[in-house]
Amino acid sequence: MNTLYYGDNLDILKSYIKDETVDLIYLDPPFQSGKNYNQIFQPKDFGVKGATSQIQAFGDTWKWGEEPEKEYTELITGKLTTQKPSQKLIDLMKSMRGYLSECPLLAYLCMMAPRLLEMRRVLRDTGSIYLHCDPTASHYLKLVMDAIFGVKNFQNEIIWAYRTQGATKKRWSRKHDILLYYTKTNNWTFNYMTERSYMKHKYGFAKKDFKIDEEGRQYRDALIRDVWEISALQSATKEKIGYPTQKPEALLRRIIKASSNEGDTVLDPFCGCGTTIAVAEKTRRAWIGIDITYLAIDVIKKRLEKHHIKENEHFQVYGEPKDIYSAKKLAERNSLEFERWAVSKLNAIQTVRTGDKGVDGIINFVDYTKKDKIGKGIISVKSGQSIYPSMVRELKGTIQSQNVDFGILITIKKATKGMIEEAIKEGYFDYCYQQGTVISKIPKIQLLDIEDLFNDYIPVKLPPSVIEPYRKPDIKKEIQQETFTMKFKGVNE
Repeated sequence: MNTLYYGDNLDILKSYIKDETVDLIYLDPPFQSGKNYNQIFQPKDFGVKGATSQIQAFGDTWKWGEEPEKEYTELITGKLTTQKPSQKLIDLMKSMRGYLSECPLLAYLCMMAPRLLEMRRVLRDTGSIYLHCDPTASHYLKLVMDAIFGVKNFQNEIIWAYRTQGATKKRWSRKHDILLYYTKTNNWTFNYMTERSYMKHKYGFAKKDFKIDEEGRQYRDALIRDVWEISALQSATKEKIGYPTQKPEALLRRIIKASSNEGDTVLDPFCGCGTTIAVAEKTRRAWIGIDITYLAIDVIKKRLEKHHIKENEHFQVYGEPKDIYSAKKLAERNSLEFERWAVSKLNAIQTVRTGDKGVDGIINFVDYTKKDKIGKGIISVKSGQSIYPSMVRELKGTIQSQNVDFGILITIKKATKGMIEEAIKEGYFDYCYQQGTVISKIPKIQLLDIEDLFNDYIPVKLPPSVIEPYRKPDIKKEIQQETFTMKFKGVNE
């Protein structure tokens, strides 16, 4: 079954992905950019001011410290990976340290090298790997790829050229990414592809080589070069869901169709918002996705489930809490990820952790009695083992100070009698529709514990017009429309 893994991809690769079981790997890892990237939540069809929120999706900042030092030592001594590093890789990493010293770039390379080594192990002999990067570290990554996959298995440096806003007068505008394309052996899957060429020069081509397009222009089919002009996603693009660094499906479609066949397995070990998974789904490939943040897993799950691609029927998720015990363990191990998981169970918007004033999630809903037509509820998650009535009073104060309609408090343990009494005191707010007709009474403060989050129907009362937190493309419709003809070589993209 198709699988999403929540966790560190190095651990997942070592523990769960067997040797030579993957046909194609595409990875879009952090670029060593020194930036932090935010997920933007924009309720679909409601561009109302104040209805948008964002949260840090992942950080691309690196520094040398205890963890990179440990990874470096365990890599070159053969203790970090299932497959032992070659002497070439060991010598390269030692040389890199001598040249770069203990800097952020070396820390980044110490993260990438063992993961690439594990990816080579799981790749079939006929498999390919595309490493998506940019000029920040591409020249160093190519050396690492040469040491792991072999210089002779380097096939292309692909340039993805795109047009986006922004320019500079200090240098040439930076408008391209790099894909390093390697194979595992000299016998790999490749379905060559063509695109339309409108070059007027006809020397060397017979009249039969030319066709007429819909606008009456002459063109011929030309093999796709290693410079790809594929539009980047703009803010109004339908498939854009607000996830930082999201790549266009056209880019992944070209890679997947060219370097795999129907039924093959595609792996994305840094799967982010799941574009690779969406395209693999549409082109009838099996897929494996891995990401270390629950935010990414939640985005992908909702992206699939929104269009009836259901968990446990068509795909499974490994690593997220499946019972009370594992939820408590997640809370102990990583309180932030526990908060994100708990908020996702209510299909709410995540909030920024720093300065959030106890607010971990937001629920927007349509309220036609308000001037801006947007009502709001807040969620506060407590990951500690101790609970007190004062937590309810704190939530009450936040509701008042932020002028929201209701609040939900999620705790590890069941609420105490004192907490329940404090919540009841707050009463209800009336949810109205248009002319002020009350159609629902929503408790101003609702209490949940982690046991409630595992119920088929979570015992929480919400307004009937809750706005979806993510913008999601219609995957199911696109699957039905997809005409798959890649079994014929030379098919147009």
